[in-house]
Amino acid sequence: MKNKLGFGIVGTGMIASIHAQALQQIEEAELVAVCSRSQSHAAAFVSRFGGTPYDNLDAMLANPDVDILIIATPSGAHLEPALAAASAGKHVLCEKPLELTTARIDAMIAAHAAAGTRLGCIFQIRYQSALEPIRAALAEGRFGTLTFGGVFVPWWRDMGYYADSDWHGTREMDLGGVLSNQAIHMIDLLCDLMPPVETVTGLTGSLGHPGIETEDAAVAALRFQGGALGVIQATTCTWPGLPKRLEIAGTAGHVICEDNTLTCFQFRDERPEDAIIRKRFGAAGDVHGASQASALTPDLHAACFRDFIHAVRTGGPFRIDGASARKPVALIERLLNGAVSA
Repeated sequence: MKNKLGFGIVGTGMIASIHAQALQQIEEAELVAVCSRSQSHAAAFVSRFGGTPYDNLDAMLANPDVDILIIATPSGAHLEPALAAASAGKHVLCEKPLELTTARIDAMIAAHAAAGTRLGCIFQIRYQSALEPIRAALAEGRFGTLTFGGVFVPWWRDMGYYADSDWHGTREMDLGGVLSNQAIHMIDLLCDLMPPVETVTGLTGSLGHPGIETEDAAVAALRFQGGALGVIQATTCTWPGLPKRLEIAGTAGHVICEDNTLTCFQFRDERPEDAIIRKRFGAAGDVHGASQASALTPDLHAACFRDFIHAVRTGGPFRIDGASARKPVALIERLLNGAVSA
């Protein structure tokens, strides 16, 4: 396999620029092509980051230098480029969510399985370093009986975030609003770290952004396999926007992770290394997007991309494959189907 894998990006919005910056950090990656519906947008993008501009996806996928397609289109427009890439024999790394419904995700998974290509999703939060001691504690059973798992996304987006976009807050392209756009990162962590969800019930509302089609506030109560209870709380209408939070507790331990900071890491079987972990992750961590999406940085995306490149090169597993990325969307579907909306 060649020294550098060639990446093409479809979509030239804000998140695509984060992807391009992440690729610049990776020695084994090269941005070789960019596609937009507008040739001028594609040309402007490559003037900043390099590559060849296209306004036709099939033409870009015919470029033999493109090994991996990054999908950075609106959430409800991921299926079509993913299927086109599979037909062209290209691997796909897709911005979250993989798609808006499990039916569309299943079509993506099936297409890439048939083509023998890799399908992955970008949930870059999974690569936060503060999560590693939490994963280790769960694997070692240090929580005792798990009793609680919750995620909290008390974010703020001003009205311009929705008014200046042709897809944010629309049912066709954003479906679940704050759930499938902002909070899905933390819902994905719940699905990754906690047992499967047996029961979910919730409430949703559009409270702070009049006129949008989707919810900007949601709460849900969960029951996990084994009996633990849980909570999802998510908004884009709580000014000024505070750090997202993960909380896991049991009969013998309790952790709270705010962005990449452990504000609580306590276990009944206190170990010397616990103090080291608290010291390492107790300082102020990275705050990603609490008040504006442009606050995102590319470092975690780069970690995700490196993992995917390694999987492509070795044929080994990728942490966020299609089956894994399907889980938070399936949970959001269940929540929205049963939620009472205001």
